[in-house]
Amino acid sequence: MSPDQRPVRVRFCPSPTGNPHVGMLRTALFNWAYARHTGGTFIFRIEDTDSARDSEESYQALVDALRWLHLDWDEGPVVGGQHEPYRQSLRMDIYADVASKLRDAGFTYDCYCTPEELEASRERAKAEKRPPGYEGTCRNLTAEQIAKHQAAGRPFVVRFKMVQHDTRWDDLVRGEITFPAGPVPDYVIVRANGEPLYTLVNPVDDILMGVTHVLRGEDLLSSTPRQLAMYEALNTIGVGDGHLPELGHLPYVMGEGNKKLSKRDPEASLSMYVEQGYLPEGLTNYLALLGWSLSEDRDRFSLQEMVDAFDIRRVNPSPARFDLKKCTALNADWIRTLELGDLIARLLPMLQRQGLLADEDQATRSMLEKAVPLVQERIETLGQGVTMLRFLLIDDEQFSVDPDDGAKLLTAETRPTLAAARESLADLRTWDTASIESALRATLVEGLGLKPKNAFGPVRVAVTGRRVSPPLFESLEILGRERSLRRLDQALMATAT
Repeated sequence: MSPDQRPVRVRFCPSPTGNPHVGMLRTALFNWAYARHTGGTFIFRIEDTDSARDSEESYQALVDALRWLHLDWDEGPVVGGQHEPYRQSLRMDIYADVASKLRDAGFTYDCYCTPEELEASRERAKAEKRPPGYEGTCRNLTAEQIAKHQAAGRPFVVRFKMVQHDTRWDDLVRGEITFPAGPVPDYVIVRANGEPLYTLVNPVDDILMGVTHVLRGEDLLSSTPRQLAMYEALNTIGVGDGHLPELGHLPYVMGEGNKKLSKRDPEASLSMYVEQGYLPEGLTNYLALLGWSLSEDRDRFSLQEMVDAFDIRRVNPSPARFDLKKCTALNADWIRTLELGDLIARLLPMLQRQGLLADEDQATRSMLEKAVPLVQERIETLGQGVTMLRFLLIDDEQFSVDPDDGAKLLTAETRPTLAAARESLADLRTWDTASIESALRATLVEGLGLKPKNAFGPVRVAVTGRRVSPPLFESLEILGRERSLRRLDQALMATAT
């Protein structure tokens, strides 16, 4: 039975060594979408065999990342499954047993080369203009040579004997690919301290967990010959059911200057999007566009729409450029689709984290229901919404004006405008948007002859603290008469000479 005839089983297997990276999460999304489209199984596996770099904090960040993106998994940490455990640090006995079987079957050998000897070998290859790589020094050691190294107490690593034939496969994204025999050297699968490496544990778990399709990044393309060689060796020694996974290599995610998006790039870290208030729907939508599209004339689509249409053969193999401006614009589109109650519910945690909201009482709820529609069309992220709503929620004693905006619009020259606005608003009998607008236009535009920008700009900064805010007249109504006049008084005091 070919992999195409078996139920699809794909895996996402990150190492917990830092903040989740958007390129990594694009890989998770494509695997998840393929599993959901085919009715298959999405496996979440943690590759944490590097004790020097792995951390529990990073592990939890990975779990939280998939949950935040709504990429649920069928097998893995927390949910369990038939192949538990799904953290490789808890599967060391399995890898030790497989490594022993590979040794007994002649697929591996012990390498006693010292770091100095390996460096000298690399320098020789460089001088002779040969590709660098292990030269097979220890591949055919005699029993006497091995005994001599052991007697000297030389540490050793375990190397896999690379096959001596061409490697071919039909890549699910790139089509037919061939690697000629020779360039891929024998590689290490177990460190000198006994810890198994990715080169062993990754293919072992793929085979044992019945993975049918491996969708991974293009950066791993060059390691595919050794991956396939290990798959074949494992099947030879009776690990797995004799099937090899099909492979597809997803395009690079590029950053500025056509360089591969680095973990050091601010836009690469998921935490930035969570903290600034991007929507999961917006980010997953944009990540999907990094190599795939629903149609040529449509950028915005839901996860379910992606699942319904996803075809791994339609992934574009060309590098995809991460454009933060486009990502942000798409997120803004998603914000505008939200129902009012949903948008408020998403804003509340951010407002509470910034100390702007303690308990959501009826008065606060009523105020948000009036104010949030005013900002929904103006913001690209929830964080921008919090900034715009801040003037309504902060105590008057803590209210402050943006220094740059205040320096430009709250000056001795604008003080007469502020005074006229204060007097006009104080005389209002009815405090509503229409009355406020009528009064201010009559006083400042018609009475003082000011252009609207010059008339309303100082008032906006005085009451909201910023030049960019929700509509002024509606803001004044929601803020209320007393608080509005109090802030105008504060601005008048600040501009007094």
